[in-house]
Amino acid sequence: MGDQMPVAARDDVVTISFAGFNRPWAAWIGDRLERRGLRVVYQRWDPAPEEPLEVLLTDLAMAPGRVVLVCSDWYFQMGPRTPAEWNQALRAVLREHPGRFHAVTVAANPLPAATAALAPLELPGLGEPEAERRLLASLSLAGVPAGPAGPRSPRFPRNVPDVWGGIRRRNIRFTGRERFLNDAYGFFSRAAPGAGVLTFHGMPGVGKTQLAAEYVYRFGSEYDVVWWVDAGSVPTYRQQLARLAGALRLPTGQGYGERLRAVMEALRKGQPYDRWLVILDGADEPEGLKNLLPSGNGHLLITSRNNEWAHHNSELMEVPVYDRVESVSFIRRRAPRITDEDADLLAEALGDLPLVLDQTAAWLSDSEMSVPDYLDLLRRGIDDDVLRVSDDFPLAFPTAWSLLINNLREKLPESVALLRLCTCFAPGHIPVGLLQGLRRQDVPEQIRGLLTDRVLWNRALAQLRQYSVISLESPDRDDGARESVYLHRMVHGIVHLNMSDADHEAFCEVARKALAAADPRRPDESSSWSQYATITPHLVQSDALRSPAPEVQELVLNCLRYLYRSGEYTEGIQLAERTLESWHDLLGPEHERLWDLNHHYTNLLRGAGDYARTEQLNRRIVERLRDQRGVDDLDHLRAAGGLAADLRGLGRYQEALEVSVWVRDAYRRVLGEDDLLTVTALHNVGVSQRLLGRFHDALATQRATTEAYRRLLDETHLSILHSQTVEAEVLRFLGRYGEAESLQNDNLQRFALARVEEDHTWRLTAELNLALIHYRNGRIREAGQEIASVVERAERKLGERNPDTNRFLNSLAVYTREHGDIDEARTLSERVVNAYETRLGPGHPYSAGTRSNLAIVLRNLGERRQAYETAEEALVAMTAAVGELHPWTLGCAINASALRNFIGEYEAAVELSEVTATRAAEVLGRTHPMALSARIAYADDLRGMRRWARAAKEEEAAVTDLSETLGRSHPHTVSARNQNRPYWDFEPQIT
Repeated sequence: MGDQMPVAARDDVVTISFAGFNRPWAAWIGDRLERRGLRVVYQRWDPAPEEPLEVLLTDLAMAPGRVVLVCSDWYFQMGPRTPAEWNQALRAVLREHPGRFHAVTVAANPLPAATAALAPLELPGLGEPEAERRLLASLSLAGVPAGPAGPRSPRFPRNVPDVWGGIRRRNIRFTGRERFLNDAYGFFSRAAPGAGVLTFHGMPGVGKTQLAAEYVYRFGSEYDVVWWVDAGSVPTYRQQLARLAGALRLPTGQGYGERLRAVMEALRKGQPYDRWLVILDGADEPEGLKNLLPSGNGHLLITSRNNEWAHHNSELMEVPVYDRVESVSFIRRRAPRITDEDADLLAEALGDLPLVLDQTAAWLSDSEMSVPDYLDLLRRGIDDDVLRVSDDFPLAFPTAWSLLINNLREKLPESVALLRLCTCFAPGHIPVGLLQGLRRQDVPEQIRGLLTDRVLWNRALAQLRQYSVISLESPDRDDGARESVYLHRMVHGIVHLNMSDADHEAFCEVARKALAAADPRRPDESSSWSQYATITPHLVQSDALRSPAPEVQELVLNCLRYLYRSGEYTEGIQLAERTLESWHDLLGPEHERLWDLNHHYTNLLRGAGDYARTEQLNRRIVERLRDQRGVDDLDHLRAAGGLAADLRGLGRYQEALEVSVWVRDAYRRVLGEDDLLTVTALHNVGVSQRLLGRFHDALATQRATTEAYRRLLDETHLSILHSQTVEAEVLRFLGRYGEAESLQNDNLQRFALARVEEDHTWRLTAELNLALIHYRNGRIREAGQEIASVVERAERKLGERNPDTNRFLNSLAVYTREHGDIDEARTLSERVVNAYETRLGPGHPYSAGTRSNLAIVLRNLGERRQAYETAEEALVAMTAAVGELHPWTLGCAINASALRNFIGEYEAAVELSEVTATRAAEVLGRTHPMALSARIAYADDLRGMRRWARAAKEEEAAVTDLSETLGRSHPHTVSARNQNRPYWDFEPQIT
């Protein structure tokens, strides 16, 4: 390798010169030298085009110690410069600085002839041990002992990280962007644990995805896990990230929700790997993803058109179009026959937009057309239609794409037909495999051959891939699509603009038929949700919302049902509102389909907690249907059932019960006892009874509901599972903790067997109920972990403002008050109260109940007056909302009497606690846990009045009843025996 220096006289410094593309090789070489005691200086080779090569190499010779050139095509093409220029410069510098330069080649292609004087060490094809041996021998370091490898020692570049998935193929023509890559690397290197989130932001076509891919290939060897996820839609993102569970070999079930949960937990804990890089590509809707982001010590790299990521704890790095030097260099690599001057003209005409440059240069590379002739076509080809493109696209871009499409049409017309078919799906990931299942008579003649001839189909796909119009998806997708492609949204838009209205409608008809044929027709079953997640994003683009076909309209309704059942409320509401607008014009305001659509719409709104709006909508629908069709009409009964649910959400429980009983009786009369609608109506009666505190009635109703469901449904159907959860919950409210735990444990096993996702609302509710049972039975730490897990998954899946999330968060606030940081408990409690008061108003039972919880937090903080006033306000509000005999009012009274005692208002405390104890015994029974807590509180207030004998008598009787009811060693019994004042914890319930 040139004239080697003797070991005894060698310099302890080595400068490694490398092109940015080859950074992994430079890092690996440098690490091996540093472990032998050398100091390594890294110098990225990024020469300015106007600088003479000889000057640049002479400057490089001024670096300390020996200089190792990491030679590759990239190193010698930076500029680019001709082989003759390189040969001339290398000969001159090597003569001037003999023995200073060494070379390692990592390219299989021939290098400039003058590099032969360096006797470059060729590393391609070598394994790591042999490559290291030869490297050390070439630098006279053979036999020098190596120091230990550091925890972040780079991998041998030919070795990929332990886990590597979904990564796009490396673009060997990637050009420039060195500053962005280095800035990104610097950001991640400096990022504190949990703060390594970076977003490449910019307009479509600037190369955000290519930049992210290049980052992966340059720096991916520094990670143990590198995983690429399409983040164009929330369902797709969740499924693709969930697939990482298999690659990490995590023990989990088959439901993608369970796998997603396991992945998020593994990344957060850094087990089995803490050096991970996850790329979220095309994450254009940060609001929908902000609660679903991995956290931990790893790094998160996002590409997005949306600069709102700056408001979601991400560093934002805007990616502009190429500068002119980068454009020219890229065009020259993509189409070597184009001169620098023509490349400059072309870059000017195409606005330096990387994606446009790539497509255009690829076409020109295979064409005999000159750049001036091409530019002349561009100038003459713009018409009024093209001028009306989005501001996102440079003016010349649509015409450039028109020329490319014309070229594709000449070579293989079917490729353009396939491309046009793709525009009838949403941009991004397109399940084109669904098209293969259509019958011949269902497709127009012009594309019949494409969809029935597999050879022609594959040729069309290959043609589109050749010009980078599409990319084929990874074959391991598990979302129901047999074959899918990725079509950039910018390309999608331009192809659409070049279609006639007639062609667009004909192709969209094909897409709609394919989507309808793929409908599993089981939106209530979680096993079908991955297929619906594939179908749903394409409804709007295919014009399915304006289709008169019954099977397409049924598909839309099923997708809405899926979105509701899977908890994707926001997406469902948006789709429902667009469908309402379309169907109102298409079908007329009284069409039967509109009643179905309104049913799904109000369900989604209610799921998101918008009870006031759904109550108004459903009341109008109930009145119209009653007047038009009569009280026994099934649509009227369904709407009336929805109205009862709205009333429950608004806290109007007695009114809700009356409506629910009427609906149940009507269904029995019209459909009979053993119809699903009748059984669901029975369930709703039980819900209202539970919310009214009529727990014995609610338990009987719920058990009847479960048995009726069992006669009609599979044992693992969601309706049965949820009914069992409610039954176990009522048992807990009755203080029958043993029965409740046994039933809830069995129920959760059935949830797992049914493969219901771990972040589904009903499964989270079941897990919370079990956690609260554990809490009541004194398994404090276990309960705390379970509650925290439920809250974390709910916030990630449903969002922080979802009513179910707030319901779960309330339990965490209560737990934290007693067994965590009291200041954190206050923050959580105030957040819960504010959420309920904002959404439901200060007079709602949930607002009153959570204020009562907050009062106890304030009491523990020593804020006596504020705690007292908060407890009194809560008692007044709860009494007004549900009456003085409701268990929630009695609970608020227990807390209010405690705060009266705390501030020294002993007489008022005794007065309230005596009445409360009497009423609790009458309403709930003498030995109910709440009634016993009221008696213990009463005894404590009597002691405050120095009525010792009466206090002792009341306390002794209450402790005896507790021992007989819950056991002598139960936490409640032990606490009462130790004269600890009991408090009541309000718990919002699922409605």
